[in-house]
Amino acid sequence: MTDQVAASEFDPAGADRPGKVIAVHLNYPSRIAQRERAPEQPSYFLKPSTSVAAGGGIVERPTGTELLAFEGEIALVIGTAARNVDRDAAWSHVSGITAANDFGVYELRYADKGSNLRAKGGDGFTPLGPALIDAAAIDPAALRVRTWVDGLLVQEDRTDGLAFPFDQLIADLSELITLEPGDVILTGTPAGSSVVEPGRSVEVEVDAPDAPGCPSSGRLVTRVVQGVSAPGRNGAGPKVDDRQRIEAWGSRAAAGLPPEPESFELTDELRAELLSVSVATLSAQLRKHGLDTVTIDGAAPLRPGQKMVGRARTLRFVPHREDLFASHGGGFNAQKQAFDGLRPGDVLVIEARGDASSGTVGDILALRAQVLGAAGIVTDGGVRDTAAVRELRIPVYAKGSHPAVLGRRHVPWDVDVTVACGGATVQPGDVIVGDEDGVLVIPPDYAAKVVAAARAQEDEESFITEQVAAGASVDGLYPMNSRWRQRYAQSAGSKRERS
Repeated sequence: MTDQVAASEFDPAGADRPGKVIAVHLNYPSRIAQRERAPEQPSYFLKPSTSVAAGGGIVERPTGTELLAFEGEIALVIGTAARNVDRDAAWSHVSGITAANDFGVYELRYADKGSNLRAKGGDGFTPLGPALIDAAAIDPAALRVRTWVDGLLVQEDRTDGLAFPFDQLIADLSELITLEPGDVILTGTPAGSSVVEPGRSVEVEVDAPDAPGCPSSGRLVTRVVQGVSAPGRNGAGPKVDDRQRIEAWGSRAAAGLPPEPESFELTDELRAELLSVSVATLSAQLRKHGLDTVTIDGAAPLRPGQKMVGRARTLRFVPHREDLFASHGGGFNAQKQAFDGLRPGDVLVIEARGDASSGTVGDILALRAQVLGAAGIVTDGGVRDTAAVRELRIPVYAKGSHPAVLGRRHVPWDVDVTVACGGATVQPGDVIVGDEDGVLVIPPDYAAKVVAAARAQEDEESFITEQVAAGASVDGLYPMNSRWRQRYAQSAGSKRERS
């Protein structure tokens, strides 16, 4: 490997236009979890070469449609013909790596039946470039893809954990199809793909951050404009339903749809799985789903070593005002109602605006929560009677301790409403997980998805820890390159056989 990996010019709409573009349906674990379907083998669709465009141009959203979605991807450019090649030799047939944006219109998917020809084959729907990274000098398991919309990072993932590594894709396709020089393989998109409207700009970059010189494709920039063509005059026209809106936007909430009726249950099994992994690992997995503001910052456990999992109940305090405290602070107020209404497995999350200069919970109310079987208490304010609260079994997370009573800073106001605690939005029913690293808010729909991925991540990290303890360098091991990942797969297989 040279001291620095070079990137060369790439003209995808001219001299370097591919003969064919083959795209993978699903490949990144974060996207697979989002779609809630795990493919056993890779599956593909073709995009016309006329859909290819260079960076710096536009993509048109067809008239009568609303769901034009971007998908930032890594594109492989074939350098030498490949027909029925083995996986060991597959990567040698790739000459370069660049950025791609796999645009698609969700209103046209129903007529394509998986082929994606009209939904993703429109002119300009496959921008590529701007530069080509030399594949021969790159570890294919150490690439990164990132996407920005109007400058905001919305997708980021690496290739070290793909469901179908690049050598498998090349070998699989070449069993029946000759991959010719210049052909392009789009390798899938991570979670974070969503809808873009006219006037917005999408940028995609592929790089190898751990390689010499940090080679990059550069940013592939495409601006979305309103088109003038209206598909459907001679065939299937746009048709949309809530399922297509959810898949295009990435979630019901992002699509502006109301939440479905409550169906999530935090089972004993799921609770045990959440307790078995760290908050740090769960946080990393949520970030892959685009959820990066779900930590309750500043809330630390009163007693080290405790862990907490439960469903959120909420209590909101407003800033102290003498007349309001007189009308709302006494008797069976919102604070006492919140504690007295707890059920087994609940975690009471208290919004105190990050103000720890008075207590928001003391020993008597904490004891009441424990007696009722609550799973924990979280506040971004203060705790009073700290020594007594610390002796209780119930986990309590707080910003700090303070001897003053509630009325010094707060008025108890609302129960079981959406609150802001430690910089995170918390809704009743959210899953709350805590350990010594802090407290995490998990939307119910994500709980089962992220815990499975988190357990897999911790299995990998246990293997890495074992190797480091045995004297291995972290170079190429953390994160694992393809050689280490192969050793990990062999080790995991051996453990399964022994069990």
